[in-house]
Amino acid sequence: MKNDIHPEYGWVVFRDASADFAFLTRSTLSADNAGGPGRPEKTVEWTDGKSYPVIDVEISSASHPFYTGTARVVDTAGRVEKFNRRYGRKS
Repeated sequence: MKNDIHPEYGWVVFRDASADFAFLTRSTLSADNAGGPGRPEKTVEWTDGKSYPVIDVEISSASHPFYTGTARVVDTAGRVEKFNRRYGRKS
């Protein structure tokens, strides 16, 4: 691989403010120079006592309806029966 062409890869905190949920992971959005292009300006102190860049997200697995179990199931059977009543073949 070529040297010095890949973005920096470091620790960053992703925070979902709507669910009060945060997780620490590695990402190319972290850097030593906070505020650079595509880099988070804010930092947060994590449970290990270190300070990490933080990225606020609108939705995560803690607040998405699919993962929380609050997703609605669409009634497809009723729609198919309604279609067949309207446009189905007549005997």
